[in-house]
Amino acid sequence: MNAGLTNDVAAGVDEAAGTPKRVEHHEVVIVGGGTGGITVAARLTKGWGKKPDVVVIDPSDDHYYQPAWTLVGGGTYRLEKTRRPEAQVIPRKAKWLKEAVVQFVPDENYVLTREGTKVVYRWLVVAAGIHIHWDKIKGLSEAIGTRWVCSNYSYKTAAYTWECIRNFQGGVAIFTQPAGAIKCGGAPQKICYLAEDYFRRHGVRDKTRVIFASAGKRIFAVDKYRVVLERIIHERGIETLFRHDLIEIRADEHEAVFKNLDTEEDTVLHYDMIHVTPPQGPPPFIAESPLADAHGWVDVDPQTLQHKKFPNVFGIGDCTNLPTSKTGAAIRKQAPVLVRNLQAAMRGQPLTAKYNGYTSCPVVTRYGKLVLAEFDYEHQPAETFPFDQAKERWSMWVLKKYILPRLYWYGMLKGRA
Repeated sequence: MNAGLTNDVAAGVDEAAGTPKRVEHHEVVIVGGGTGGITVAARLTKGWGKKPDVVVIDPSDDHYYQPAWTLVGGGTYRLEKTRRPEAQVIPRKAKWLKEAVVQFVPDENYVLTREGTKVVYRWLVVAAGIHIHWDKIKGLSEAIGTRWVCSNYSYKTAAYTWECIRNFQGGVAIFTQPAGAIKCGGAPQKICYLAEDYFRRHGVRDKTRVIFASAGKRIFAVDKYRVVLERIIHERGIETLFRHDLIEIRADEHEAVFKNLDTEEDTVLHYDMIHVTPPQGPPPFIAESPLADAHGWVDVDPQTLQHKKFPNVFGIGDCTNLPTSKTGAAIRKQAPVLVRNLQAAMRGQPLTAKYNGYTSCPVVTRYGKLVLAEFDYEHQPAETFPFDQAKERWSMWVLKKYILPRLYWYGMLKGRA
């Protein structure tokens, strides 16, 4: 879900009686109007003939193409091109309920919204995305978007990343990646590579220290792509600081505090600019629901995407516990599997469609170059093109910048790709 979620379960509901203000009934309820929710709704309602009664519940005014925010931060894509009104992406044959779900009651097949609506369903698809915890890094919420503290993980702050990069005159530039799951695991290093390339092209690289500080153990999980990225890092003199998790920003002092996850000791680094990838996790209203696993994610079968406990519930995308990277490309492969299995379940048939964990990470390595990483649950390459994708290529940059946005707006969100 793009924005506007709350964990205030009581809001909009009669606190004394516990009764909703309004009741709606729908055959398929989709919670979340982001990439997963719209793609599923489009596939369920496209074509001729009788289609299921589908409602998408999402409070957002706008829909965002977030993969382009890295390019926005690098000054090579217009921010306004990444946003469209949510009303424009809702499939014509689906209903949009512009409210925020705050509670799941799967034993009784309904959800409650903040505005007081009880929505009863026969089938439920949870596509509520991931929650960004800006407040989990001390001082970040107050500093972000000012004083050389930037992040591509918000529409409101991505453009400031470009302001920092293009006005940087040398010093220490730090790029961080937190512990745990995040949207597009490669994004934190992509902006690091773009910034380093910009500094080199504009004469400030020789007086700049570039640091990539990550809570992870290595630069990339898949060995085939890790090798080439490690070579790029070495050749371009980028320092890496692994197993270091950012815990505090001291904006007035231009200091970043990292916790060493192996020794539990704190390290304080001076910075002249810092790009922060904030901690992320399951939306609280999911984490506290019966649909969640022990870690707060929607608990689904990794192949069929059906909930492990509630057979009339399916999950897709970032809010699920699928053991793969949380990317739009993963959703593109998950959506047809979910829809085929949901349709089979509606007919009382076996669920035969299988998702193999495919995901994709177009790792921008410099202006005009990109390594296209594609892999499955086993971290084995699952490449699309008939050449070695573990090489920097201009053609893959063209794919990222020009082709994938059109595929998103006119393919995925229309149920065509």
